[in-house]
Amino acid sequence: MISISLCMIVKDEDLVLERCLKSIEDLVDEIVIVDTGSKDKTKEIAYKFTDKVYDFEWVDDFSVARNYSYSKATKDYILWMDADDVIFEEDRKKFKKLKETLDKSVDSVTMKYNVSFDSDGNVTFSYRRHRLVKRSKNFKWEGACHNLLVVSGKLLDSDIGIAHKKLKARSDRNLKIYQNRIKKGDKFVARDIFYYANELYDHKLYEEALLYYDKLLNMNEGWFENKIYACGRVADYYSSIDEIEKAMSYCFKSFQYTLPRAEICCRLGNIFKSKKRYHEAIHWYHLATTLKKPKSHGFFKDACWNWVPYLQLCVCYDKLGQYEIAFKYNELARSYVPSNEAVLYNVKYYKKLGYK
Repeated sequence: MISISLCMIVKDEDLVLERCLKSIEDLVDEIVIVDTGSKDKTKEIAYKFTDKVYDFEWVDDFSVARNYSYSKATKDYILWMDADDVIFEEDRKKFKKLKETLDKSVDSVTMKYNVSFDSDGNVTFSYRRHRLVKRSKNFKWEGACHNLLVVSGKLLDSDIGIAHKKLKARSDRNLKIYQNRIKKGDKFVARDIFYYANELYDHKLYEEALLYYDKLLNMNEGWFENKIYACGRVADYYSSIDEIEKAMSYCFKSFQYTLPRAEICCRLGNIFKSKKRYHEAIHWYHLATTLKKPKSHGFFKDACWNWVPYLQLCVCYDKLGQYEIAFKYNELARSYVPSNEAVLYNVKYYKKLGYK
């Protein structure tokens, strides 16, 4: 059985650190905590779980801090988590099994990163990250912000999920890192442009965000998954200001990178539904239900791959007066999210119409 070092970088995380460590402490053999300047009780909490707590002067670069934490690991493999991550019981069992059975020739293991949830706990947004890597390979983190662990060799995609359960409000820390890099004259690669655009968008700096998304989309280099995601965000913006033709053009632009994605099909369905063009909306929602989710490390709105298009098909068929078909689609949505408020409202509505 392999041994594992958990390596973390933290700052002012006393609200969440103990929750994180309790969820993983018995699954790892060593815990390394690198503190980058906490003013709260973060270090006090860390010492409850390990004596390997190190101070590190923050230099506005996440990769430098993460690489330092990796340098303190001593076990076969290194696992990283952030303080506001947690591993739930079902995934704890999977993790334990992986630890007991992992072929030592594997150099890196990816895990699903579940970063948002609905009120019922269903995952609504996820992507994959390289989580567990062989220490002897000396893999390094790159990038000051939204950094990347560069791996190679024999890779394994696991079915383990790590949940990101953030309590703090979004800060402008990452945005400022990128802005300071621009002031210093740093050259941005495609990945930097993508994540800077995301930071601008998340901080409602839409005009500048769109400029950077377009810059990415006009580059020959850059990961196609990031470009698909960029198309979706730009389409969302134009939909929000009712510039429908531009919204649709970015949706269709995403098709040049790969087969249609359920997220984009649902966006197109939403556009046509908003214009009461229900037959066209049905086409796109139905297409979303027929697609097979690809095995990719890209970004996914998970609900678009299961219940959302069914619920929207219910709405569209109801608007067309085809209540029996609408009822059936609501039941399909219900099979995924049985306690969803909209679904349950529809259950009562169709019951009054005689459908059970």
